[in-house]
Amino acid sequence: MDRLDSMSILLAVAEAGSLSAGARRLNAPLTTISRKISDLEGYLQVQLLTRSSRRMALTDAGKSYAAACKRILEVVVEAERIATGEYTAPKGELHVTAPIVLGRLHLVPVLAEFLALYPHIDVRLTLSDRLVDLQDEEIDAALRLGNLPDSALVAARVGTAHRVFAASPRYLELNGAPQMPTDLARHACVGVQGFTDRKFWSVANEADVPVRYRLTVNSTDAACDAARAGVGIISVFSHHVTSSFKDRTLVPVLASFERRTLPLSLVRTSGGYLPLKLRAFLDFAAPRLKARLSAAREEFLAALGEK
Repeated sequence: MDRLDSMSILLAVAEAGSLSAGARRLNAPLTTISRKISDLEGYLQVQLLTRSSRRMALTDAGKSYAAACKRILEVVVEAERIATGEYTAPKGELHVTAPIVLGRLHLVPVLAEFLALYPHIDVRLTLSDRLVDLQDEEIDAALRLGNLPDSALVAARVGTAHRVFAASPRYLELNGAPQMPTDLARHACVGVQGFTDRKFWSVANEADVPVRYRLTVNSTDAACDAARAGVGIISVFSHHVTSSFKDRTLVPVLASFERRTLPLSLVRTSGGYLPLKLRAFLDFAAPRLKARLSAAREEFLAALGEK
């Protein structure tokens, strides 16, 4: 029995929540996965999983063993990285993540330059607006928007994002423009799933404003599309609407009211060895992202009419 393989299978099944989901994740036959788990239980002479027609769960012994397996496999992966030279030469694969629009506008161009300079490094880029756990999802670095309460992350500040209200000229022509933040409660608004809390519609030194969502979507791009179509008012970040402000398909709303700005940071997990591929990426990307985001801020302020 290959114990490391069996440990990996147990972790995959536990994280996926069922034998069938674990088999799909590992792209292996369900019968093979079930047999290897049974073989491992037989070897240890302990039950690791409770199984029923509806659910599967780790036993107490299974939980302890799975936690130990995770630590062991992390050490093995680290040893393999050292042996293959990841810490002596900039090579290997990097997994990087960023918010969708920020990643597309700013990180992809930087990565294009980086890949041209480092032919032995490959990059897997995940664009997602959800908050990704770097350690759990084995991500090397992230472009992150917002404050960083997690002390386990090492951050380099690369820019600032502004919140802004926006709507189409046609919507404002038909419905009038709100004059005060409290007026938003009487307007149609477009929300983004995960960002519909009242704090996302607040202005500085004001109480959170209740809003009515006529439409809620699962991406900021879709919210901007809906606003351009006249559905209602949106609350987004500067990078989402700069181009629309320039071509006047969207215009600022309540622009005289100060809104909260949030930092943009390039982050990684702390501790352990820092592979040269990651050091090379951080040293390359940080100043270029800072320059791009500074230029984008100037462009936004100009489109907003503040420059």
